[in-house]
Amino acid sequence: MTAPKHHNPAFLALVNDAKSRIREIDIAEYQRLRAAGDEHVLIDTREDSEWAAGHAAGAIHLGKGIIERDIEARVPRKDAKLVLYCGGGYRSALAADALRQMGYTNAISLDGGWRSYQESGLPVEK
Repeated sequence: MTAPKHHNPAFLALVNDAKSRIREIDIAEYQRLRAAGDEHVLIDTREDSEWAAGHAAGAIHLGKGIIERDIEARVPRKDAKLVLYCGGGYRSALAADALRQMGYTNAISLDGGWRSYQESGLPVEK
């Protein structure tokens, strides 16, 4: 498992601005959501190489670079519950904010992202 990355101040400011407009959940809340059978679409927003190295079981892959272009074909319902994750929760926050701007009303970023998911023991696929 990789250590959290150091992020530059301007990037962190951009992420924090996005986080002020979106919903974020931690891994414990995500586990409760799964355990309750709450219908949702889990979306991996990481790069292709990160996805190929391993990803959350059942997730779909829509990298941050293409999610805005492809989301409507993959998930046409604007009210669908979307749980987005990346490496640590930064890129997924930006993607959730972009989806919010596109009219998706229930886009959620997973704080802690892939690192938290792996540590939780939830199922993984390669």
